[in-house]
Amino acid sequence: MTTFSLADLGWSAAFQSQLALEELETLRPARIAEVQRHRAVALTSDGTENVTFPGDIPAGDIAVGDWVLLETGAPRISRCLDRTSEIARRAAGPGAERQLIAANVDTLGIVTAATAEFSLPRLERYLVLAAGSGAQPLVILTKADLADTAPFLEMVRGAARDCPVVAVDAHAPETAQEIAAWTGRGHTLALVGSSGVGKTTLTNALTGRSDATAGLREDDQKGRHTTTFRALRPILGGGWIVDTPGMREVGLVDASEGIGAVFSDIDDLAHACRFRDCAHDGEPGCAVAAAVETGALDAERLERWRRLVAEDVRASETRAAARARDKRFGKVVREAMTERRRKGDPEA
Repeated sequence: MTTFSLADLGWSAAFQSQLALEELETLRPARIAEVQRHRAVALTSDGTENVTFPGDIPAGDIAVGDWVLLETGAPRISRCLDRTSEIARRAAGPGAERQLIAANVDTLGIVTAATAEFSLPRLERYLVLAAGSGAQPLVILTKADLADTAPFLEMVRGAARDCPVVAVDAHAPETAQEIAAWTGRGHTLALVGSSGVGKTTLTNALTGRSDATAGLREDDQKGRHTTTFRALRPILGGGWIVDTPGMREVGLVDASEGIGAVFSDIDDLAHACRFRDCAHDGEPGCAVAAAVETGALDAERLERWRRLVAEDVRASETRAAARARDKRFGKVVREAMTERRRKGDPEA
């Protein structure tokens, strides 16, 4: 059985500083490698363990990559340590709940393919996701052997701006070396992207595994789903990688910071608008509209920014309404319990 030191697993002073003196003596640090419905797989300096959750920590609150403290003598999580980064999206459905994807990730690799399925709006969504996560973004353009990558790289760099971009043939032997700058001892790289863009092939190249992969459907060039769950795996030569299932939707929630970072050119222009609350939709003295007229700002980019801002506002309003509803329900329960105690109900 292969074992790793805590430093190999990514342990750092940021996590060490969170431990109280008594915890150093009674609890064991571990890193979550897989999360399942009622248990998780954790990596410790002694090896791999199947661990359970305490009653006050639901499985949905633990992410692959999390650092937790395990009870001594029992494979059970005592508590989860604060994260250095958190990758999360809006969960599917009518609500606006956050769904954890991975935690304590150093680099978020946004994988997109140089094929007909390339989508600039989807790439921008992933960039927003990365910008609000605390992880450093990296755009990986795959299938570079199948097409002229120049137009794709131009679009990527226009959206990603200062974000590093690398074009690779995921099947080529040199792929691992091309991404080596974002791997290494204790470093964690997570891959996100649509099905079929090459995430599993990249993971195989970096880990030496041979997980099954699926290419693009010939009829519509759309990817086929291969990875079915998130897992933390060791990279050859050091470091860790989180391969994630392909995402059909990249819903955003609490994304205002990320939107501002990815569309900072629009934010910079907005500072020159005549009115502070300018909506950039026909107001006089609008610097954003002026930039569109002169060609300095692409009108389609402005429209994509509008859609993301509107989506984030709706999600925030939905979450606020849910919190208010829960607060009202809690107040009703407390008042009912108080009334039962007043009447002498022994079960209150």
